[in-house]
Amino acid sequence: MYTILVVDDSPFIVDVFVNMLERGGYRAIAAYSGQECLDVLKDVTPDLILLDIMMEPMDGWETLERIKNNPATKDIPVLMLTAKQLTSEEAQEYGVYIEDYVLKPITHRELYDAIENVMRRRSTITMNVEAAKKVGFDQKLLDEYARLTKNVEVNRRLLKILETTYNVHDSQVKLSEKISNTIKGMNMSIKFQEERLNHLREELNKVANIKVDEKKG
Repeated sequence: MYTILVVDDSPFIVDVFVNMLERGGYRAIAAYSGQECLDVLKDVTPDLILLDIMMEPMDGWETLERIKNNPATKDIPVLMLTAKQLTSEEAQEYGVYIEDYVLKPITHRELYDAIENVMRRRSTITMNVEAAKKVGFDQKLLDEYARLTKNVEVNRRLLKILETTYNVHDSQVKLSEKISNTIKGMNMSIKFQEERLNHLREELNKVANIKVDEKKG
């Protein structure tokens, strides 16, 4: 059973999501502000944080930064669950910190799927890293592999949200130069990350195959 921390300054919204999570078999913990979230994390390490953005006085982005800048909490996955449309600036600045960005309102099934996708991805990365360690793969390269595996998937998701938000594929919509450059930059960044990730996977497989051949020999 995963423990999920729900953070929103609306008690009504928190109660809704706590009930949804409990119906789905999760253990839910409530926090009604960014500061309360940070206070809870001093005593509890949840498997995942559902974090709203539009909170006062500390908004979700500041809360996120403080979570990720704390060595004790930086590895807790954070899923932004918010009614706020993603901006290009936010995608660029905070994409590296988050596991997903999900817009409210959301159905039970969509919420469960988003959570399970995050947890499944993290579990797969962990298993692959542990397996690679056993065959002697370099730790720095393993760290890079883990980071890129997550970042590529998250950045694809954020890019898709931006393309939908700004109607990128509608030929009648005139994009601002800023938005156009951001989307082009994200596409290029994802392409470079994918190329590097594929290279790391090839190296990992090569090392694994060498170890298998040594055992056979």
